[in-house]
Amino acid sequence: MGFCKEYNARTQGQIGQVIPVEITIFTDNSFTFITKTPPVVDLIKKAINLESGSSEPNKTKVGKLTEQQVREIAEIKLKDLGPIDVQSAMRMVEGTARSMGVTLAY
Repeated sequence: MGFCKEYNARTQGQIGQVIPVEITIFTDNSFTFITKTPPVVDLIKKAINLESGSSEPNKTKVGKLTEQQVREIAEIKLKDLGPIDVQSAMRMVEGTARSMGVTLAY
């Protein structure tokens, strides 16, 4: 129960979002955990109000992302991606968007 209470306290402002967690459990049954940022797919779906991606991304397009939206998502993900720049993170977001059938509007 300790994990649930701590997790809920840390993610209180992110209700409704998928929040990945990295848990470390020690031999004395104590634990620590780190919350991550939501997956890129979820951030894209939220940005363009999308229910799900395309089942045929090369044929059926389901939405459009602006450069500003891509940049915002990339900046959110930078925390988890380590020492890369915003441009590299944006390329990662663009690739994920394309694989979902989302068009880039720039």
